[in-house]
Amino acid sequence: MGRSDTFCPLQAISGMPRTIAISGASGKTGYRIAEELLRSGDQPRLLLQPSSVLPESLEHCDQRRLRLEDREALDAALSGSDALVIATGARPSVDLTGPMRVDAWGVQRQVESCQRLGIRRVVLVSSLCAGRWQHPLNLFGLILVWKRVGERALEASGLDWTVIRPGGLSEREDNLDQEGIRYSQADQQESDAIPRRLVARCCVEALNTPSSIGRIIEVTSSAELQPIAMATALESMPTVA
Repeated sequence: MGRSDTFCPLQAISGMPRTIAISGASGKTGYRIAEELLRSGDQPRLLLQPSSVLPESLEHCDQRRLRLEDREALDAALSGSDALVIATGARPSVDLTGPMRVDAWGVQRQVESCQRLGIRRVVLVSSLCAGRWQHPLNLFGLILVWKRVGERALEASGLDWTVIRPGGLSEREDNLDQEGIRYSQADQQESDAIPRRLVARCCVEALNTPSSIGRIIEVTSSAELQPIAMATALESMPTVA
């Protein structure tokens, strides 16, 4: 079973660091999520492919190397975690089955593992326009369609879930503290971008925001927007994703 039946956002500041598993932790968004968890006082557990390479900032973290297709290895890697952030995603390649295997069935496998282990809190990094059929990104193996399949597997799981749908991802790291995030419910935004670092912060903030549970949250950012807490933004959003 998981370490707790109820996910407590205050554990990290009450002397009880949470163990947060991150799949896809060596990816450009995943490693930033791990860094932000460290900054918040949590203990990231990095779920990695056998050949994955980590930045130096994370070399000391708990690392579990496995194939997500291996049910027993996945359960062992997640066992004892308080929550899971799913940051896996198919990378562009000539293999057009990647989105189906990673963004749909891969997410479903992780969700099923959480159900078996009693890990209730799951945050999924998806994409703006998930579920759209007519979109240029679908030239890569219908990736947006398969991302929606993965989202639905999480939504139907009975777990305490949040889906973060970021816009176009950038590597920019400068002046982010003054940059505001535009939050919306599902299928309200179609374009605009957001730095991966801000997406990582959104994931950590979602873990600490009970009102994010059961929601699809779209996020883009702009220097013209004032920073706002996720909890405050959600107060004006419908509760049904």
